[in-house]
Formats: sequence, C-alpha cells, structure tokens
Amino acid sequence: MKILITATSMRPDSDLPALEKLRLFCDNLIFSPLQRPLQPEELIPLVQGCEGYIAGLDYVDARVIEAGDRLQVISRNGAGVDRIDLEAAKGRGIVVCNTPGANAQAVADLAMGLALSVARRIPMLHSSTVQGGWKRSTGIELYGKTMGIMGLGAVGRAVARRAQGFSMRVLAYDPFMDHTYAEQNDITAAGYQQVLSEADVLSLHLPLTDETRHILDRQAMQTMKTGAIIINTARGGLIDESAAADLLLAGHLGGLGIDVFEKEPPESSPLFALENVVVTPHTAAHTQEAVQNMTDMAVDNLICVLQGRPCPNTL
Repeated sequence: MKILITATSMRPDSDLPALEKLRLFCDNLIFSPLQRPLQPEELIPLVQGCEGYIAGLDYVDARVIEAGDRLQVISRNGAGVDRIDLEAAKGRGIVVCNTPGANAQAVADLAMGLALSVARRIPMLHSSTVQGGWKRSTGIELYGKTMGIMGLGAVGRAVARRAQGFSMRVLAYDPFMDHTYAEQNDITAAGYQQVLSEADVLSLHLPLTDETRHILDRQAMQTMKTGAIIINTARGGLIDESAAADLLLAGHLGGLGIDVFEKEPPESSPLFALENVVVTPHTAAHTQEAVQNMTDMAVDNLICVLQGRPCPNTL
C-alpha cells in the first residue's frame, strides 16, 4: 500500500501523533517535495499507484483523479473541498472526506485578529515604529459595532462568540440558517442584503461554489456602509479583489483583512500597496491545536475508508 501526503503541515520530520499512527498503518508514505499547494501537473506523477491521498490545498482536477489508478480515498486535511473535482472522484468510486470544525477556533481567532489589525492599523504602525517613525493613526473601535457574518457554520459561530465578547451586535446570513441556534445565542438572523447594508465589520465564512463566487462583487460592496471593514478567512474567490481595491482607494471601504486569494500564492495585487489592507498567507488554520485536530481527523478518515469501515466525514 502507498499513501500520498501533500498537506504542508504534515512533513516527514514532524512529530504529529497522527503521522506516527499513519506510519504504523502503512510504511510507504510519499510526501510532497514542495511546501505549497500543488498544481495538477505536479500531482499526477505523485498520485500514481497510491491507494490513499491526504490532500492539502492542492488543485485536484479530473486529470489527477484519472491518474490515481489505484486511489480509493482522498482525505482532505481541512474542511474546504472546492479544489477537488468531486464529480470526477465519484465517477471513479473514490471516497472524499474532510475535517469539518477541526480548525474552527483557529480560523475564528485570525478573523478577529485581522479585524482588530485593520481597525487599528496595527501592522502599519508596527512597521513605521520599528523603522524609526512615530506615526499616529486614528482607528475605530469594534466595541458596540455590528459584526456581519456570512456563513454560520462552525467558524461563523466561533467568530460570533468572539464578537459578542467585544459587545458587538451580531447579524448573520446563511442560506441554511439554523434559526434555533441563532435565537439561543443572541444572533440576529438576517437576509443577504441586510447583512451587507448594516455590517460595520463583515466576516466571510462560506464555501466557494458557483453560487458564492464573487458574492462580494463591486455592486454588493458598494451597498455596504462607508468605512465598513471586510474580513475573509474562507476562500479567495468570494471577493472580487480588483473591485475591492478600487473601493478601498475611493474611500468607500474602510479596510480589508484577507487570508485567502483567488490565485494562491498571489504573484501581485493592487491590495498590497494599501495601508488599510492586512494580508496573511492562507494561514488561518495554522495553530498547533488546529493542525493536530485536522491531522488526527484526516488520518482517521483515511484509515477508516481503507479498512472498509464507515467514515462519518464522507462527502
């Protein structure tokens, strides 16, 4: 048996308990030679002859699925599966699993960290100060503002709890809204347009689908409050980055905190030159706790399927 591992947090020299568990299960582990998401052309030679595949943020298209001549399971080390051709996998009888909720607390932490960093221009002030400057910046408080959340799943709920700790009013949109949960947790369930128009800070926690791609396009962002802040720790394709840059330059948007990009890694972006933009390299899930949670679940999912046992996280 041969298993491919491309999740960047699972390196051959790491001391993750889940990796040791996987080595006891299979002694032929193939690791990615690159510390980044792989393109299809890079995956094709690696996946050949593998029964199992623990995937990071790689681009697993139909060509990769076809090349996986012995592949039985793709276990995603994370929740999002928008880069995996699920129909192609289904057509080949390949089981696809993910790790829902395993990184929710880590992602929620970064979402709030980005909101604070943008609201108070923390990275810009840090850079200025260490370079010898003493530049002041008048930011805004999160206290008492309205946090708009799009997507009230595990991460959205965790962000809501953090926002409430800042005495923020929480307004949430989700096409599959759990109204009972919202009512019990002091979250106002709202429509898409209401969240757009009332949010002082808008945090995105939706999957990337044909329906959600550019859910924040130019027109949508123009309907937001002047000075509103957008936070995206979900998927880059949710925001029209070019339109966001224009609206930031025009002063309509107050700031943007972004951990994800339409193209990763981004070669360049008009966003990079703006002081009211804070960017991070798709690192929201990279905490010690979240990495262990995700790898534990990803390895358990993979072993479960390869042993022919029911897997609770099959898509």
